[in-house]
Amino acid sequence: MDVQPRPVLFRRLAVVFALAVCLTTGAAAPAQARADEAPVATGVISAPSRDRLRMNARVFDTVWDTVRRSYYDPDLQGVDWRQARQTFRPRALAAPDDRALYRELSAMLDLLDDDHAGAVSPAAARRQDAVRTRRAVMGVTLVRQDGDLWRIESVRPASPAEAAGVEPGWVLQAVDGQSWGVDFDVEDGQPLRLDLTDATGASRQVSVTPQMMDPIPAFSADTSRPGVVVLRIEAFERGLGRWLGEQLSQTPAGTDVILDLRSNPGGLLLEADAVLSCFLPARQEWATRISRAGRPVTLSIMPGCGALTGPVPHDVALLVNGSSRSAAELTPAALQEAGRAVVVGEPTAGSVLISQDSPLPDGGRLTLSRADYVTSGGVRLEKRGVTPDIVVVHSPEDRRAGRDPVLEAAIAALAPVQQTQRAGAVAVPGL
Repeated sequence: MDVQPRPVLFRRLAVVFALAVCLTTGAAAPAQARADEAPVATGVISAPSRDRLRMNARVFDTVWDTVRRSYYDPDLQGVDWRQARQTFRPRALAAPDDRALYRELSAMLDLLDDDHAGAVSPAAARRQDAVRTRRAVMGVTLVRQDGDLWRIESVRPASPAEAAGVEPGWVLQAVDGQSWGVDFDVEDGQPLRLDLTDATGASRQVSVTPQMMDPIPAFSADTSRPGVVVLRIEAFERGLGRWLGEQLSQTPAGTDVILDLRSNPGGLLLEADAVLSCFLPARQEWATRISRAGRPVTLSIMPGCGALTGPVPHDVALLVNGSSRSAAELTPAALQEAGRAVVVGEPTAGSVLISQDSPLPDGGRLTLSRADYVTSGGVRLEKRGVTPDIVVVHSPEDRRAGRDPVLEAAIAALAPVQQTQRAGAVAVPGL
Protein backbone atom coordinates (compact mmCIF):
# COMPACT_ATOMS: atom_id res chain seq x y z
CA MET A 1 0.00 0.00 0.00
CA ASP A 2 1.41 3.37 -0.98
CA VAL A 3 1.02 5.85 1.86
CA GLN A 4 2.82 8.68 0.16
CA PRO A 5 0.77 11.79 -0.78
CA ARG A 6 -0.19 10.59 -4.21
CA PRO A 7 -3.59 9.63 -5.64
CA VAL A 8 -4.67 6.14 -4.73
CA LEU A 9 -7.89 4.26 -5.19
CA PHE A 10 -9.27 3.79 -1.70
CA ARG A 11 -9.91 0.42 -0.17
CA ARG A 12 -13.17 0.86 1.75
CA LEU A 13 -12.60 0.87 5.49
CA ALA A 14 -14.44 -2.37 6.18
CA VAL A 15 -12.45 -4.23 3.54
CA VAL A 16 -9.20 -2.73 4.69
CA PHE A 17 -10.01 -4.29 8.06
CA ALA A 18 -10.97 -7.52 6.33
CA LEU A 19 -7.60 -7.81 4.59
CA ALA A 20 -5.77 -6.73 7.70
CA VAL A 21 -7.50 -9.30 9.90
CA CYS A 22 -6.56 -12.06 7.51
CA LEU A 23 -2.92 -11.00 7.86
CA THR A 24 -2.89 -9.47 11.31
CA THR A 25 0.34 -7.97 12.60
CA GLY A 26 2.12 -9.32 15.64
CA ALA A 27 2.75 -5.89 17.17
CA ALA A 28 2.19 -6.12 20.91
CA ALA A 29 -0.83 -4.46 22.47
CA PRO A 30 -1.77 -6.92 25.21
CA ALA A 31 -3.71 -4.44 27.30
CA GLN A 32 -6.15 -4.00 24.45
CA ALA A 33 -6.33 -7.54 23.14
CA ARG A 34 -6.70 -9.60 26.31
CA ALA A 35 -10.08 -9.85 28.03
CA ASP A 36 -8.62 -10.57 31.49
CA GLU A 37 -6.81 -7.24 31.34
CA ALA A 38 -9.78 -5.22 30.13
CA PRO A 39 -11.40 -2.79 32.58
CA VAL A 40 -14.54 -4.05 34.27
CA ALA A 41 -17.66 -2.18 33.15
CA THR A 42 -19.01 -0.22 36.12
CA GLY A 43 -21.28 2.28 34.38
CA VAL A 44 -18.78 5.05 35.18
CA ILE A 45 -16.84 6.47 32.24
CA SER A 46 -13.42 7.68 33.35
CA ALA A 47 -12.21 11.03 32.06
CA PRO A 48 -9.29 10.90 29.64
CA SER A 49 -5.86 11.94 30.88
CA ARG A 50 -4.51 15.37 29.95
CA ASP A 51 -2.19 13.84 27.33
CA ARG A 52 -5.04 11.78 25.92
CA LEU A 53 -7.26 14.84 25.76
CA ARG A 54 -4.62 16.81 23.83
CA MET A 55 -4.01 13.98 21.38
CA ASN A 56 -7.74 13.45 20.84
CA ALA A 57 -8.06 17.15 20.00
CA ARG A 58 -5.13 17.06 17.56
CA VAL A 59 -6.47 13.99 15.75
CA PHE A 60 -10.04 15.28 15.54
CA ASP A 61 -9.01 18.74 14.34
CA THR A 62 -6.72 17.23 11.68
CA VAL A 63 -9.53 15.06 10.33
CA TRP A 64 -12.15 17.80 10.41
CA ASP A 65 -9.92 20.42 8.77
CA THR A 66 -8.59 18.06 6.08
CA VAL A 67 -12.15 17.21 5.05
CA ARG A 68 -13.09 20.89 4.97
CA ARG A 69 -10.11 21.86 2.80
CA SER A 70 -9.52 18.83 0.59
CA TYR A 71 -12.66 16.74 0.10
CA TYR A 72 -13.46 16.26 -3.59
CA ASP A 73 -16.92 17.80 -3.22
CA PRO A 74 -16.53 21.41 -1.98
CA ASP A 75 -20.18 21.29 -0.82
CA LEU A 76 -19.35 18.27 1.35
CA GLN A 77 -22.40 16.36 0.08
CA GLY A 78 -24.61 19.02 1.63
CA VAL A 79 -23.43 18.27 5.17
CA ASP A 80 -23.20 21.18 7.62
CA TRP A 81 -19.57 20.54 8.53
CA ARG A 82 -19.45 23.23 11.23
CA GLN A 83 -22.41 21.64 12.94
CA ALA A 84 -20.66 18.27 12.65
CA ARG A 85 -17.70 19.77 14.51
CA GLN A 86 -19.94 21.04 17.29
CA THR A 87 -21.59 17.65 17.62
CA PHE A 88 -18.62 15.30 17.44
CA ARG A 89 -15.66 17.26 18.82
CA PRO A 90 -16.76 17.08 22.47
CA ARG A 91 -17.39 13.35 22.12
CA ALA A 92 -14.02 12.77 20.46
CA LEU A 93 -12.15 14.76 23.10
CA ALA A 94 -13.81 12.75 25.86
CA ALA A 95 -12.78 9.39 24.32
CA PRO A 96 -10.75 7.34 26.83
CA ASP A 97 -9.09 5.16 24.18
CA ASP A 98 -8.54 4.67 20.45
CA ARG A 99 -11.67 2.58 20.06
CA ALA A 100 -13.93 5.34 21.36
CA LEU A 101 -12.06 8.08 19.46
CA TYR A 102 -12.21 6.34 16.11
CA ARG A 103 -15.86 5.43 16.58
CA GLU A 104 -16.63 9.15 16.82
CA LEU A 105 -14.43 9.98 13.83
CA SER A 106 -16.11 7.26 11.78
CA ALA A 107 -19.57 8.46 12.80
CA MET A 108 -18.70 11.98 11.66
CA LEU A 109 -17.21 10.80 8.36
CA ASP A 110 -20.29 8.64 7.76
CA LEU A 111 -22.27 11.87 7.33
CA LEU A 112 -20.58 12.22 3.94
CA ASP A 113 -22.17 8.95 2.74
CA ASP A 114 -18.85 8.14 1.11
CA ASP A 115 -17.41 4.64 1.38
CA HIS A 116 -13.94 6.07 0.83
CA ALA A 117 -13.91 8.53 3.72
CA GLY A 118 -12.43 6.66 6.64
CA ALA A 119 -10.03 6.97 9.55
CA VAL A 120 -8.13 3.99 10.96
CA SER A 121 -6.41 3.80 14.32
CA PRO A 122 -2.67 3.30 14.84
CA ALA A 123 -3.23 -0.44 15.39
CA ALA A 124 -5.18 -0.76 12.15
CA ALA A 125 -2.57 1.31 10.30
CA ARG A 126 0.13 -1.05 11.56
CA ARG A 127 -1.89 -4.00 10.28
CA GLN A 128 -2.16 -2.36 6.87
CA ASP A 129 1.57 -1.64 6.73
CA ALA A 130 2.45 -5.20 7.74
CA VAL A 131 0.15 -6.89 5.25
CA ARG A 132 3.04 -8.32 3.15
CA THR A 133 5.30 -9.34 6.00
CA ARG A 134 5.68 -12.50 8.04
CA ARG A 135 3.63 -12.08 11.20
CA ALA A 136 1.19 -13.64 13.62
CA VAL A 137 -2.23 -14.38 12.09
CA MET A 138 -5.49 -16.09 12.93
CA GLY A 139 -6.05 -16.86 9.25
CA VAL A 140 -9.51 -15.44 8.57
CA THR A 141 -10.68 -12.76 6.18
CA LEU A 142 -13.46 -10.67 7.73
CA VAL A 143 -16.05 -8.46 6.09
CA ARG A 144 -18.20 -6.20 8.24
CA GLN A 145 -21.75 -7.50 8.28
CA ASP A 146 -23.55 -5.13 10.60
CA GLY A 147 -22.28 -2.86 13.34
CA ASP A 148 -19.76 -4.86 15.36
CA LEU A 149 -20.54 -8.15 13.60
CA TRP A 150 -18.07 -9.51 11.05
CA ARG A 151 -18.70 -12.28 8.54
CA ILE A 152 -15.89 -14.75 7.86
CA GLU A 153 -15.43 -14.62 4.11
CA SER A 154 -12.58 -17.12 3.86
CA VAL A 155 -10.30 -19.25 6.02
CA ARG A 156 -6.66 -19.57 5.09
CA PRO A 157 -5.45 -23.15 4.53
CA ALA A 158 -3.12 -24.52 7.23
CA SER A 159 -3.92 -21.55 9.49
CA PRO A 160 -4.85 -21.61 13.20
CA ALA A 161 -8.44 -20.77 12.27
CA GLU A 162 -8.68 -23.79 9.97
CA ALA A 163 -7.18 -26.01 12.65
CA ALA A 164 -9.79 -24.73 15.12
CA GLY A 165 -12.61 -25.66 12.73
CA VAL A 166 -13.69 -22.13 11.80
CA GLU A 167 -15.64 -22.06 8.51
CA PRO A 168 -16.55 -19.45 5.89
CA GLY A 169 -19.95 -17.87 6.41
CA TRP A 170 -19.74 -17.89 10.19
CA VAL A 171 -20.20 -14.57 11.99
CA LEU A 172 -17.69 -13.25 14.49
CA GLN A 173 -19.48 -11.83 17.52
CA ALA A 174 -16.58 -11.09 19.85
CA VAL A 175 -12.88 -11.68 20.53
CA ASP A 176 -12.01 -12.29 24.18
CA GLY A 177 -15.37 -10.86 25.14
CA GLN A 178 -15.01 -7.65 23.12
CA SER A 179 -16.26 -6.77 19.67
CA TRP A 180 -13.52 -6.77 17.06
CA GLY A 181 -12.36 -3.18 16.79
CA VAL A 182 -9.81 -0.72 15.58
CA ASP A 183 -7.53 -1.23 18.59
CA PHE A 184 -6.97 -4.98 18.31
CA ASP A 185 -3.58 -6.53 17.70
CA VAL A 186 -2.76 -10.22 18.01
CA GLU A 187 0.38 -11.92 19.27
CA ASP A 188 2.13 -15.11 18.31
CA GLY A 189 1.18 -17.92 20.69
CA GLN A 190 -1.39 -15.91 22.67
CA PRO A 191 -4.77 -17.71 22.49
CA LEU A 192 -7.88 -15.73 21.54
CA ARG A 193 -11.43 -16.77 22.41
CA LEU A 194 -13.74 -16.28 19.44
CA ASP A 195 -17.50 -16.13 19.94
CA LEU A 196 -19.09 -17.14 16.66
CA THR A 197 -22.43 -17.95 15.08
CA ASP A 198 -22.24 -20.82 12.60
CA ALA A 199 -24.16 -21.36 9.36
CA THR A 200 -27.12 -22.89 11.26
CA GLY A 201 -27.39 -19.94 13.65
CA ALA A 202 -25.94 -21.90 16.57
CA SER A 203 -23.48 -20.20 18.93
CA ARG A 204 -19.94 -21.52 19.00
CA GLN A 205 -16.96 -20.61 21.16
CA VAL A 206 -13.58 -21.43 19.64
CA SER A 207 -10.03 -20.89 20.89
CA VAL A 208 -7.59 -19.79 18.18
CA THR A 209 -3.87 -19.38 18.85
CA PRO A 210 -2.30 -17.02 16.29
CA GLN A 211 0.94 -18.20 14.76
CA MET A 212 3.62 -16.73 12.53
CA MET A 213 2.91 -17.30 8.84
CA ASP A 214 4.39 -16.02 5.62
CA PRO A 215 2.32 -13.37 3.85
CA ILE A 216 -0.07 -14.22 1.06
CA PRO A 217 1.67 -13.03 -2.14
CA ALA A 218 0.22 -9.88 -3.65
CA PHE A 219 0.21 -11.59 -7.06
CA SER A 220 0.23 -15.29 -7.96
CA ALA A 221 -0.20 -17.46 -11.06
CA ASP A 222 -1.99 -20.80 -11.38
CA THR A 223 -1.15 -22.78 -14.53
CA SER A 224 -2.55 -26.11 -13.34
CA ARG A 225 -5.44 -26.10 -15.85
CA PRO A 226 -4.70 -26.84 -19.52
CA GLY A 227 -5.23 -23.89 -21.83
CA VAL A 228 -5.87 -21.45 -18.96
CA VAL A 229 -3.71 -19.30 -16.69
CA VAL A 230 -5.38 -17.81 -13.60
CA LEU A 231 -3.64 -14.69 -12.32
CA ARG A 232 -4.70 -13.84 -8.78
CA ILE A 233 -4.28 -10.16 -7.83
CA GLU A 234 -4.76 -9.48 -4.12
CA ALA A 235 -4.38 -5.70 -4.51
CA PHE A 236 -3.13 -3.14 -7.01
CA GLU A 237 0.25 -2.75 -5.36
CA ARG A 238 3.55 -1.44 -6.64
CA GLY A 239 5.11 -3.73 -9.25
CA LEU A 240 1.83 -5.25 -10.50
CA GLY A 241 2.25 -4.06 -14.09
CA ARG A 242 5.79 -5.39 -14.28
CA TRP A 243 4.76 -8.75 -12.81
CA LEU A 244 1.76 -9.06 -15.12
CA GLY A 245 3.93 -8.29 -18.15
CA GLU A 246 6.33 -11.07 -17.15
CA GLN A 247 3.49 -13.56 -16.73
CA LEU A 248 1.86 -12.69 -20.05
CA SER A 249 5.15 -12.82 -21.93
CA GLN A 250 5.49 -16.45 -20.77
CA THR A 251 1.90 -17.38 -21.61
CA PRO A 252 1.62 -19.41 -24.85
CA ALA A 253 -0.55 -18.12 -27.67
CA GLY A 254 -4.06 -19.52 -27.50
CA THR A 255 -4.03 -19.73 -23.70
CA ASP A 256 -6.93 -18.00 -21.98
CA VAL A 257 -6.12 -15.45 -19.27
CA ILE A 258 -8.28 -15.07 -16.17
CA LEU A 259 -7.64 -12.19 -13.77
CA ASP A 260 -9.05 -12.96 -10.32
CA LEU A 261 -9.96 -9.64 -8.67
CA ARG A 262 -12.39 -11.03 -6.08
CA SER A 263 -12.15 -9.27 -2.71
CA ASN A 264 -9.44 -7.06 -4.18
CA PRO A 265 -9.71 -3.73 -2.30
CA GLY A 266 -7.98 -1.61 -4.95
CA GLY A 267 -4.73 0.28 -4.71
CA LEU A 268 -2.57 2.42 -6.98
CA LEU A 269 -4.07 4.22 -9.96
CA LEU A 270 -0.80 3.87 -11.86
CA GLU A 271 -0.93 0.10 -11.50
CA ALA A 272 -4.52 -0.02 -12.72
CA ASP A 273 -3.37 1.84 -15.83
CA ALA A 274 -0.46 -0.60 -16.17
CA VAL A 275 -2.83 -3.58 -16.10
CA LEU A 276 -5.00 -2.00 -18.79
CA SER A 277 -1.91 -1.41 -20.96
CA CYS A 278 -1.46 -5.20 -21.09
CA PHE A 279 -4.76 -5.54 -22.98
CA LEU A 280 -5.58 -2.16 -24.57
CA PRO A 281 -3.55 -0.02 -27.00
CA ALA A 282 -1.46 2.88 -25.72
CA ARG A 283 -3.11 6.31 -25.54
CA GLN A 284 -6.62 4.85 -25.60
CA GLU A 285 -8.84 6.89 -23.27
CA TRP A 286 -10.33 4.88 -20.42
CA ALA A 287 -11.61 7.32 -17.80
CA THR A 288 -12.07 10.93 -16.73
CA ARG A 289 -10.95 12.26 -13.36
CA ILE A 290 -12.75 15.33 -11.99
CA SER A 291 -10.99 17.37 -9.31
CA ARG A 292 -12.44 19.39 -6.43
CA ALA A 293 -12.26 22.45 -8.67
CA GLY A 294 -14.41 20.67 -11.27
CA ARG A 295 -11.64 20.36 -13.87
CA PRO A 296 -11.87 17.12 -15.90
CA VAL A 297 -8.67 15.25 -16.72
CA THR A 298 -8.74 12.46 -19.30
CA LEU A 299 -6.91 9.28 -18.35
CA SER A 300 -5.24 7.53 -21.29
CA ILE A 301 -3.41 4.22 -21.39
CA MET A 302 0.32 4.60 -20.74
CA PRO A 303 2.77 1.78 -21.50
CA GLY A 304 3.50 -0.07 -18.28
CA CYS A 305 2.96 -3.80 -18.80
CA GLY A 306 6.51 -4.85 -17.98
CA ALA A 307 8.73 -5.27 -21.02
CA LEU A 308 5.79 -5.82 -23.38
CA THR A 309 5.60 -3.21 -26.12
CA GLY A 310 1.90 -3.68 -26.86
CA PRO A 311 -1.28 -5.42 -25.72
CA VAL A 312 -1.42 -9.21 -25.74
CA PRO A 313 -3.91 -11.09 -27.96
CA HIS A 314 -5.15 -13.57 -25.34
CA ASP A 315 -8.83 -13.85 -24.54
CA VAL A 316 -9.55 -12.50 -21.08
CA ALA A 317 -12.03 -12.96 -18.24
CA LEU A 318 -12.12 -11.09 -14.97
CA LEU A 319 -13.57 -12.46 -11.73
CA VAL A 320 -15.22 -9.98 -9.34
CA ASN A 321 -17.49 -9.94 -6.31
CA GLY A 322 -19.13 -7.52 -3.90
CA SER A 323 -15.79 -6.90 -2.17
CA SER A 324 -14.02 -5.91 -5.40
CA ARG A 325 -13.45 -2.19 -5.03
CA SER A 326 -11.77 0.82 -6.52
CA ALA A 327 -9.09 -0.24 -9.03
CA ALA A 328 -10.66 -3.71 -9.01
CA GLU A 329 -13.80 -2.06 -10.42
CA LEU A 330 -12.20 0.45 -12.77
CA THR A 331 -10.15 -2.25 -14.49
CA PRO A 332 -13.05 -4.60 -15.35
CA ALA A 333 -15.23 -1.61 -16.28
CA ALA A 334 -12.65 -0.34 -18.77
CA LEU A 335 -12.07 -3.76 -20.32
CA GLN A 336 -15.79 -4.49 -20.40
CA GLU A 337 -16.59 -1.19 -22.15
CA ALA A 338 -13.81 -1.82 -24.67
CA GLY A 339 -15.23 -5.26 -25.47
CA ARG A 340 -11.90 -6.74 -24.46
CA ALA A 341 -12.96 -9.05 -21.63
CA VAL A 342 -15.87 -10.93 -20.13
CA VAL A 343 -16.61 -10.13 -16.49
CA VAL A 344 -17.86 -12.99 -14.30
CA GLY A 345 -19.08 -13.11 -10.70
CA GLU A 346 -21.13 -10.75 -8.54
CA PRO A 347 -21.76 -6.99 -8.88
CA THR A 348 -18.89 -4.95 -7.46
CA ALA A 349 -19.02 -2.57 -4.51
CA GLY A 350 -19.46 0.75 -6.33
CA SER A 351 -16.58 2.33 -4.40
CA VAL A 352 -14.42 4.05 -6.98
CA LEU A 353 -13.65 7.65 -6.05
CA ILE A 354 -9.97 8.56 -6.29
CA SER A 355 -8.59 9.09 -2.81
CA GLN A 356 -5.45 9.80 -0.87
CA ASP A 357 -4.07 8.71 2.49
CA SER A 358 -2.67 11.16 5.01
CA PRO A 359 -1.12 10.45 8.44
CA LEU A 360 -2.79 11.47 11.69
CA PRO A 361 -0.90 12.81 14.71
CA ASP A 362 -1.31 9.61 16.77
CA GLY A 363 -0.07 7.29 14.02
CA GLY A 364 -3.52 6.59 12.61
CA ARG A 365 -4.49 7.28 9.03
CA LEU A 366 -7.16 9.26 7.19
CA THR A 367 -8.29 8.28 3.71
CA LEU A 368 -10.29 10.88 1.84
CA SER A 369 -11.78 11.17 -1.64
CA ARG A 370 -9.93 13.81 -3.65
CA ALA A 371 -11.46 13.35 -7.13
CA ASP A 372 -14.52 11.89 -8.87
CA TYR A 373 -14.30 9.32 -11.63
CA VAL A 374 -16.31 8.59 -14.80
CA THR A 375 -15.64 5.80 -17.31
CA SER A 376 -14.82 6.52 -20.93
CA GLY A 377 -18.41 5.59 -21.71
CA GLY A 378 -19.68 8.32 -19.39
CA VAL A 379 -20.72 6.00 -16.53
CA ARG A 380 -20.21 7.12 -12.93
CA LEU A 381 -19.52 3.86 -11.10
CA GLU A 382 -19.71 5.33 -7.61
CA LYS A 383 -22.62 3.71 -5.72
CA ARG A 384 -23.31 1.70 -8.87
CA GLY A 385 -20.43 -0.70 -9.44
CA VAL A 386 -19.79 -3.06 -12.33
CA THR A 387 -22.45 -5.55 -13.37
CA PRO A 388 -20.82 -8.79 -14.58
CA ASP A 389 -21.62 -10.16 -18.02
CA ILE A 390 -22.20 -13.50 -16.32
CA VAL A 391 -23.57 -13.34 -12.78
CA VAL A 392 -22.46 -16.24 -10.56
CA VAL A 393 -22.60 -16.37 -6.76
CA HIS A 394 -19.79 -17.97 -4.76
CA SER A 395 -21.61 -19.02 -1.60
CA PRO A 396 -20.15 -19.94 1.80
CA GLU A 397 -21.34 -23.48 1.11
CA ASP A 398 -19.23 -23.50 -2.06
CA ARG A 399 -16.21 -22.29 -0.13
CA ARG A 400 -16.65 -24.90 2.57
CA ALA A 401 -16.92 -27.61 -0.09
CA GLY A 402 -13.91 -26.31 -2.02
CA ARG A 403 -16.01 -25.40 -5.08
CA ASP A 404 -15.44 -22.33 -7.23
CA PRO A 405 -18.40 -21.91 -9.59
CA VAL A 406 -17.26 -18.41 -10.58
CA LEU A 407 -13.94 -19.66 -11.93
CA GLU A 408 -15.62 -22.60 -13.64
CA ALA A 409 -18.12 -20.25 -15.32
CA ALA A 410 -15.27 -18.09 -16.62
CA ILE A 411 -13.42 -21.09 -18.02
CA ALA A 412 -16.64 -22.27 -19.70
CA ALA A 413 -17.30 -18.80 -21.15
CA LEU A 414 -13.85 -18.67 -22.73
CA ALA A 415 -13.88 -22.28 -23.99
CA PRO A 416 -16.10 -21.57 -27.04
CA VAL A 417 -13.65 -18.86 -28.10
CA GLN A 418 -10.79 -21.34 -28.01
CA GLN A 419 -12.80 -23.80 -30.07
CA THR A 420 -13.72 -21.13 -32.61
CA GLN A 421 -10.10 -20.06 -32.95
CA ARG A 422 -8.96 -23.64 -33.44
CA ALA A 423 -11.52 -23.91 -36.24
CA GLY A 424 -9.89 -20.95 -37.96
CA ALA A 425 -12.67 -18.42 -37.43
CA VAL A 426 -12.24 -14.87 -36.17
CA ALA A 427 -13.31 -14.54 -32.54
CA VAL A 428 -14.77 -11.49 -30.84
CA PRO A 429 -11.95 -10.18 -28.55
CA GLY A 430 -12.40 -11.28 -24.98
CA LEU A 431 -15.78 -12.93 -25.48
